[in-house]
Amino acid sequence: MTTIRNTMSIAAMALALGACASKGQTTANYDFGPLPATATAPSSASKIGAIIVADVSGPAALDTERMHYRLLYADARQQRPYAYNQWASTPAQLLTQRMRARFAQAGMKVLSTTDAAASTTVLRMEVEDFAQNFDTATSSQGVLSLRASVFRNHQLVDQKTFSSSIAAPSADAAGGARALAEASDAVAAEMLNWLAALPPSK
Repeated sequence: MTTIRNTMSIAAMALALGACASKGQTTANYDFGPLPATATAPSSASKIGAIIVADVSGPAALDTERMHYRLLYADARQQRPYAYNQWASTPAQLLTQRMRARFAQAGMKVLSTTDAAASTTVLRMEVEDFAQNFDTATSSQGVLSLRASVFRNHQLVDQKTFSSSIAAPSADAAGGARALAEASDAVAAEMLNWLAALPPSK
């Protein structure tokens, strides 16, 4: 009986988060919201110099606007889609825009790949995990993990993996979007410290 109740609970959770919605319900679109107030940045952030920030890459799931979640207590390997909630653009695009905006906010000179002639320093970011993970039916976290690599003149200078997990304020898509935005800002702040500590280009 316990197994049956657990199965029914998981099914009800999936319906509530994903497919259970009234006919004709409109789709809600989420992004990372406006930039938060300027955080204290490394004093040398503005001395990092011009850097090309390449588009964020990662799993195929980052190239769609669909919002997904995982029920860790049911099957952590299965991504489930929200039915009437989606990102305003793909997560890869949102992350690219957010990282560039946060770096520029801290005083860095941020360039895109079309400005290749203006800098020999390139930052590449590859996402390993970007998800809203439910520990229970009422508790979830926005999780971001990415690997960042800095190249100068096509030579690897340094590489590091950054991770952040932020508790969602609500057990739904809106809570997941907010938690993932805050996780992205936390990773950006850590990355700024790392970039500022790298040896200057010669």
